[in-house]
Amino acid sequence: MREGLPIGAGWLPVEETAEVVFPYDGSTVGRAPVGTVELAGRALDEALAVAGEMARTPSHARRAALMGAHDALLARREEFERLLVLETGKPLVDCRVEVARTLVTLATAAEEVARLHGETVPLDLMPAGEGLVGFWTRRPIGVVVGITGFNYPLLLAAHKIAPALAAGCPVIVKPAPATPLATLLLVEVLRSVGAVPAAAVQLVTGDVEVGRALVEDRRIGAVSFTGSAAAGHAIARNAAPTKVVLELGSNAALVVAADADLEAAADAVVRGGYYASGQACISVQRVVVEEAVRADFLDLLAARMKDVVVGDPRLPETRVAPLIDERATRRVLGWVESAVSAGARLVTGPAPAGERVITPTVLADVPDGVEVWDEEIFGPVVCVRAVADLEEAFETVNRSRYGLHVSVFTRSLATAFASIERLEAGGVVVNEVPGFRADNMPYGGVKDSGIGREGPRFAIEEFTVTRMAIIRP
Repeated sequence: MREGLPIGAGWLPVEETAEVVFPYDGSTVGRAPVGTVELAGRALDEALAVAGEMARTPSHARRAALMGAHDALLARREEFERLLVLETGKPLVDCRVEVARTLVTLATAAEEVARLHGETVPLDLMPAGEGLVGFWTRRPIGVVVGITGFNYPLLLAAHKIAPALAAGCPVIVKPAPATPLATLLLVEVLRSVGAVPAAAVQLVTGDVEVGRALVEDRRIGAVSFTGSAAAGHAIARNAAPTKVVLELGSNAALVVAADADLEAAADAVVRGGYYASGQACISVQRVVVEEAVRADFLDLLAARMKDVVVGDPRLPETRVAPLIDERATRRVLGWVESAVSAGARLVTGPAPAGERVITPTVLADVPDGVEVWDEEIFGPVVCVRAVADLEEAFETVNRSRYGLHVSVFTRSLATAFASIERLEAGGVVVNEVPGFRADNMPYGGVKDSGIGREGPRFAIEEFTVTRMAIIRP
């Protein structure tokens, strides 16, 4: 990989580098450049300098940039997959999915360039408008700052960069300090295509102060952030009145109705609760099951846990691997211990399986008021609670301060539509995991799970402004 940071038309040298560690065994993956507040300011100046040129860049060039990046990534997909495994510690199967989804995101954003247009408006609905011609267009909002989380560094960066370029906006991305390498490589690939100015895609690493310098600069047009609710709320306050798009945390629920296919529901909990080692904002964390089928469901779930392979993320059969660092591991284990002390029952796990690796865990009868139920655990832990009926199930799900995705397993069409109507979430999924996400769909939450929507078409709308044109011929 190239040395330095992609700022301006080239790569600027840095004074400091930081070790990137393979979470599974603590070995060194490489050293990453560390940015500074001064370099963040330089990147902002460079982005502003090319903002006008980017806004005038024709559609074919923006589309070519995105499709060129898609093709280059496709040619190097195995390299990206290996790099993601090493810097995130995620199982190989999940890293392969991440690269595949990144390819879809780039291609979909390229397609959306052709759909970025406005409409005419009949101004003569009022007598004063007779003879006037009216239409609206969508114009780039300006410089976009994208800040991403550590768990899906490549995909999350693509969901900031691709819509920004499609909209005609320069973008500065700041990856999580623990996982900057795949994002750096993606930016290098994008800039090598050459269809848009190099300074239209920049990357700055660094600490919280670097992030603050980027999001609090009043010259930018929008901030797109993926991360914790606490950090997102702080960004929203500090960035105001700048436009913010926040994709924040969750404690995704899966409701099991009495009429559900229990085998399918149990499969979904295993599949949706432990992918990416539970380090996904829409992985299954809370399971709310009707009392009539509680015992049968728990038996089915417990029987499946032995099939979840734990260990080295480089192996294709591994499903649960280490968490990102020791602090995360200690936090998850501490939350499980607190829940058991509060009355929860341990069905399986958490047994040590090597440093930073937690075996898949199931907790039953988890009460309100403990972190594993109320907050986002970001680890391989699933909590199960029985309720009397669906009415109580909906109330239980909606009591959370989060609302990103929720799923319901049922054979009833009436229950499916009642769920879509009543559950307070950005997405309601019927008979599939809450972690299902197609990268071309609108994705985002309500309440403390964020504001705005991702997905290329919808992010492009966030990164553009409506400009009304009124003409008297």
